[in-house]
Amino acid sequence: MRIAIVGAGAVGAYVGGYFARAGHDVVLIDGWPANVEAINRNGLTLSGMTEPECFNAPARALHITDVQSLTRTGPIDIAFVTMKSFDTGWATLLIKEHLAPDGFVVSLQNCINEETIAGIVGWGRVVGCIAAKIAVELTGPATVRRGVALGGTKHTVFRVGEPHGRITPRIEKVRDLLADIDSAKTTSNLWGERWSKLCANAMGNGTSAASGLGSNGCARDPDLRWLMIRIAGEAAEIGRSHGYALEKIGKFEAADWIAAWQGDGAIRKTIEDDMLAACEGRSEDNRPSMGQDISKGRRTEIDFINGFVADKGAEIGIAAPANRGLVTAVIAVERGELPPSPERLRGI
Repeated sequence: MRIAIVGAGAVGAYVGGYFARAGHDVVLIDGWPANVEAINRNGLTLSGMTEPECFNAPARALHITDVQSLTRTGPIDIAFVTMKSFDTGWATLLIKEHLAPDGFVVSLQNCINEETIAGIVGWGRVVGCIAAKIAVELTGPATVRRGVALGGTKHTVFRVGEPHGRITPRIEKVRDLLADIDSAKTTSNLWGERWSKLCANAMGNGTSAASGLGSNGCARDPDLRWLMIRIAGEAAEIGRSHGYALEKIGKFEAADWIAAWQGDGAIRKTIEDDMLAACEGRSEDNRPSMGQDISKGRRTEIDFINGFVADKGAEIGIAAPANRGLVTAVIAVERGELPPSPERLRGI
């Protein structure tokens, strides 16, 4: 079985490091020359919050200009696309010609990108995978740090599903690969899982990006906590209204987030208390991926997360002012019009 990981950023390099250590035939593909060179020279160096998570694994990487060499080494059975959402189309095209006849593409990304991938390789060659509460950061070439504890028995990190909802041998194969990294399962509810993760991303990613704060800093600010609850409530109501069977968002049901957003003070307090308590099990350096993007001067996925939520709400007549307001704030920071600060988010 030959595996390609298209995008050796935080998630791609993290998963690739474990695959390489396990002895799988895996190649990472990336567009950052320094990253590719470091992987080939020094392997992948991973670190986490416990000693077993800290290791180095020899690995092989290709620059995007060298992907053509795969024609000489054999077809790819499983291609994990781990790019930002705005790079999904060209990344899928890049690997399409190198797939085995029964090869398929796994979208291991934020947002909802399966339709884009299917438009290129066909729905029969698409698998979705959610990575929930993984909190990894590429801290330098070929170096990844994880800022939260392993999910283990408390939380299932990887959820693998087919668009049609059936449990198939191929998603069981993907689950088994990922289970060597952290907790993993197959799901018959890919779209509900996807939208639930979208809600979690919507509340945390842009808030960190616009405020300049890490996950703990956002959770400790009363105004930002309330903004995140409103964002999640809007997103959950929109997803539910579109017919998705939502899974838990964090520790709470979608109905709890909706109730808190709509004014239930008791459930709001319960959620806020949990948000504060979560700081204790999380590194102070931990930042969601969009917060990392702003600090590195990179484009964000705000249009594919909060913008997507607001657009889907508009389709069915549900306003999403908190999500729309966050998009405006993040774009202003991303373009350099304003510096990141909690003040960017007051009054949304």
